[in-house]
Amino acid sequence: MTKKLLPVFFLGTLFLVQAQENNSDIETVEIQGKFISTPYKSANQNISVITKEEIANSPAKSIDEILQQIPGMDIRRRGANGVQSDIGFRGSSSEQVLLLLNGIRMNDSQTGHNTMNVPVDLDDVERIEVIKGPAARRFGQNAYAGVINIITKTNPGKRVKISAEGGDYETYGLGFNANLGNEKFSNSLQANSASSEGYMHNTDYEIRNIFYQGRLNIKNGDLRLQAGFSEKKFGANGFYSSPLATEQYEEVQASVMSLAHQQTFGKFKLNSNVYWRRGQDMYLYNREKPEIYRNMHIGNNVGGEVNASYQSSLGTTGLGVELRKEFLASNNLGSRERFVSQVFFEHHFSLLDKKLNITPGISWANYSNEGNFFYPGIDVGYNFNPNNKIYGNVAKVHRVPTFTDLYYVSKTEQGNPNLTPENAVYAEVGYQFQNKNVLAKVSGFLRSANNSIDWTKTSLNDAVWYAQNVGDTSVKGIEAEVNHRVLNWLKYSVGYTYLDNTFKSSNEFVSRYVLDNLKHQFVAKLETKFLQHFTNEVVYRYNDRLNLGSYNLLDEKLSFVKKDFSVYILINNVTNTIYTETFGVKMPNRWFHVGFTYNINIK
Repeated sequence: MTKKLLPVFFLGTLFLVQAQENNSDIETVEIQGKFISTPYKSANQNISVITKEEIANSPAKSIDEILQQIPGMDIRRRGANGVQSDIGFRGSSSEQVLLLLNGIRMNDSQTGHNTMNVPVDLDDVERIEVIKGPAARRFGQNAYAGVINIITKTNPGKRVKISAEGGDYETYGLGFNANLGNEKFSNSLQANSASSEGYMHNTDYEIRNIFYQGRLNIKNGDLRLQAGFSEKKFGANGFYSSPLATEQYEEVQASVMSLAHQQTFGKFKLNSNVYWRRGQDMYLYNREKPEIYRNMHIGNNVGGEVNASYQSSLGTTGLGVELRKEFLASNNLGSRERFVSQVFFEHHFSLLDKKLNITPGISWANYSNEGNFFYPGIDVGYNFNPNNKIYGNVAKVHRVPTFTDLYYVSKTEQGNPNLTPENAVYAEVGYQFQNKNVLAKVSGFLRSANNSIDWTKTSLNDAVWYAQNVGDTSVKGIEAEVNHRVLNWLKYSVGYTYLDNTFKSSNEFVSRYVLDNLKHQFVAKLETKFLQHFTNEVVYRYNDRLNLGSYNLLDEKLSFVKKDFSVYILINNVTNTIYTETFGVKMPNRWFHVGFTYNINIK
């Protein structure tokens, strides 16, 4: 009990630290939305932004690892360094979170296990915007519990960056990034490769990414093209079915291509895009004996959307339309497809000298196989002054089953074609304070869900997991966070999330996802700069999961940066903690990394 109370006591102590004014500003950014780009201070939702500087200093090796530092985010990793992770918000499943790459949907209609197959290396990310809470009325399916938007950027000029790293378990990585162009037309090309022999039997991996992004400025707008390919090959010791399945193996691929247009015509703003995402997943139960059991899934999502906003004396009105076709060809799931049509509407207006901001909205979605869904919601915020505000939002959300939920069949899993889409009402109220050096926020939230979808079995000894609507659940929680730059060379942040997950069914069963959330989560970061060129960041995390107990983790990164050259030493799991983030998958012990980057500016 004492160990569990220490993080909470530490958080309360740091909340009492008084802010000091200095010349270092907390970066202000525009949150990218379908209709309106909103300054961070004006957003009436709980939003976190991970900046490029924070990424560079963090002891994280992949996108999923840096997301673990966001309070309220639950990343259930299998393996390390971005091999595979399930992402969740505040007790949600991986199917209930929407992932965007520069605003383009990356979710896989086959399964949420493949959502994090993104063809971008962490080192090349400009920033990550995390919207906590419901966003279905703006983004549709999967925006049930939150949205993550990974943003990359092209820069004018000619520059080449090379990087290399090595580490324990015969780990290596190589990276290349080139920028070419001018203010009118800019291009970026990146390629990355990483591999390791693994931290235990059959946890080796190879990861390859290549990504291109181009931007052409036009009158009052721009055209943006992106294309990327990711491939992962990895030993999946205990990843699925049971911990005894030590010889599993998987190869996954993800491709994305999109063309986006943005232009302003006076008070009228237009955003549109067309996109294609392809996913491929090949699974072997035994990599040495592929004839025993093999799955091959190939999925394609093709779509486009048009979003428009208009500013008038009554406020800003937004209207959007999205059409998407989802295809899947699988030796296990069969040939599946569905067509999705969505219409979005919202209106933003202000009262009381613009101190009171209100944004009601609604969206309608039609799934060719599942029918019609409506997602109403409203955001409200009141600014007492430029530094203090309160906000609240409430919305209804739905989640349509994936093809795996519906049709997957194996010796240890049984899908259910009769599943009913799950739905929930999600509400949050919060307070936020922000000045040049301090960002502090606290909130309370409630998600009341009906027809929740889970994989269950009647006892731990049963061999088969069954997909079913398990009934109604209620997730209540509180969240608090402080980011404080004390001096130019000293910065810290702390965050705490508490969840109370109540299940309203009389049936007793073993839950795979719904009752596997973090009950207590505490994250603390300390960043120091010294001797002009050195930066050190330490990240401490305490997680207490309902089914897997609690553990403490400490990561550390020491960086040296001088002009165009940088070198770092990174240690994951400094204290050599033995832990697991998802049932049956042992995570790595202490892991050392060392690496460098070098920028070459071409005239």
